[in-house]
Amino acid sequence: MSEHKAVIRWQNRGAGMEYEGYSRDHSWEFEGGPSVPASAAAGYNGAPGRVDPEEGLVAAASSCHMLTFLAIAAKKKLVVSSYTDHAVGHLEKDVEGRLAVTRIELRPDVVFAPGTSVSADDLRRLHDGAHRNCFIANSIKATVTVS
Repeated sequence: MSEHKAVIRWQNRGAGMEYEGYSRDHSWEFEGGPSVPASAAAGYNGAPGRVDPEEGLVAAASSCHMLTFLAIAAKKKLVVSSYTDHAVGHLEKDVEGRLAVTRIELRPDVVFAPGTSVSADDLRRLHDGAHRNCFIANSIKATVTVS
């Protein structure tokens, strides 16, 4: 079907590897795309102002859902004016007692163009279809919900 590649680069800028001392700063590089400054989450000695992997996972789930939603809307000839999602991922212990992103809550706010009539039931069905067909949601263990 297709492959999706990323290059992750990290360089030791110090002399040692003490847990508290080494830099977590690294970059995510994508073929034909930007280099994204990344780090660990702040609670794990990461640098502020950089994307951490947990945020990246939440953003990927949200972005995939949105893109799938927009594709379904377009095929149904529904004109979307804007789509904003304030997604939240929850890092907590899973059933085996390990830390994991166990839940991702998508909170999309969709605005349709004037004259586009979409009932609450139609909107729910659009989101259900987007969720069922989202590649990322289908790929991860975390429960992904849309509210």
